[in-house]
Amino acid sequence: MQEQSREDVPSRKKFFYPIIDPLRKYLVKYDREVKLPVQYADLLRFNLHTPLLNKDGTDTLWQTVYYDQSEMRELYPSLTYIYALLNTDGDVHVMEHLSVARIDYCTFGNSRPFRIRIINRLNDNYDHFYIKVADASRVYGLELEHIFSPNRITYLSNENTLIEEHIAGIPGDVFISTRLATTKFNQIRICKEFVKFNERCFSRLLGDMRSYNFVVDITPDIEGNQYRIRAIDFDQQTYDGKRKMYLPHFFKENNVLVTLGQKYLTETTVKQYQEEERSLITHRLRMATRRLNSLLEVMCDEQIAPQEKVVQLASELGAYHNTEAFKKCHTMGQILSEHLNLILTRSKLV
Repeated sequence: MQEQSREDVPSRKKFFYPIIDPLRKYLVKYDREVKLPVQYADLLRFNLHTPLLNKDGTDTLWQTVYYDQSEMRELYPSLTYIYALLNTDGDVHVMEHLSVARIDYCTFGNSRPFRIRIINRLNDNYDHFYIKVADASRVYGLELEHIFSPNRITYLSNENTLIEEHIAGIPGDVFISTRLATTKFNQIRICKEFVKFNERCFSRLLGDMRSYNFVVDITPDIEGNQYRIRAIDFDQQTYDGKRKMYLPHFFKENNVLVTLGQKYLTETTVKQYQEEERSLITHRLRMATRRLNSLLEVMCDEQIAPQEKVVQLASELGAYHNTEAFKKCHTMGQILSEHLNLILTRSKLV
């Protein structure tokens, strides 16, 4: 993790790829496809919006949106029902004490999501979920996160709409600016987790993991804290042609974490943590072999990136792995399948 580049930037304008029938069948098979009472387009019918500011008055780049009373009477009960679908398999009894507290809309980024705040009127506790335009790249990203990472992912799909759970944690950029002034012991644990996160992203080819596209979950432990870095943006799943875009340590936004790692970690310990994570990934994949194979079978036949990016990534990974195998790859799914085979085979041989 010593090499860095400030020149490479990920693709800013990403194409949206529709969910094709084979992927839809996969979603049905694994209980991701559910009939929804509200589609993404329905939420676009707001008639007023105001900037959403954080506690110190800074613009969050989100807009709080408002609807006519007639729209609210139809929309809000449907949103609480979606929350029940997401969290309790549609048990409507939990809806009695739930209501929509706020709807926010973000025009920053590719997916233009709506964030729904649900509040429990009995104790004022609140939760969130997101409504986005369904994009095949993002669906593949969510599924691969569910299979590869130590975390389970909850989401639902229907027609052109995607419902996602809120992933709790401190935004990476906020964490870097406010939480790194801690003990040496905690800093070493942060560095270890960043190495492992870097390995997870590269293994499953998840790109654009700059600090504001992941969160840090902190768990107090017997001594110090445990840290878990979790991706929250999956739009750049096997989309970019540059190998470096799948390695978070190359982004300048993450330089502080890289510098901290250079301070505390040796090349030997970095390799140890990388092998530990590959071993864990191998174990997770053994537990979900059938599911992963079903996903890759669909993914290998679908175009989810411009062809020039497919050619570039095949070339760069071929050079990285020192193999001609990628020359036979014509889709990002085929590239990922070959890449996985090489990464995990290498892990077994070490």
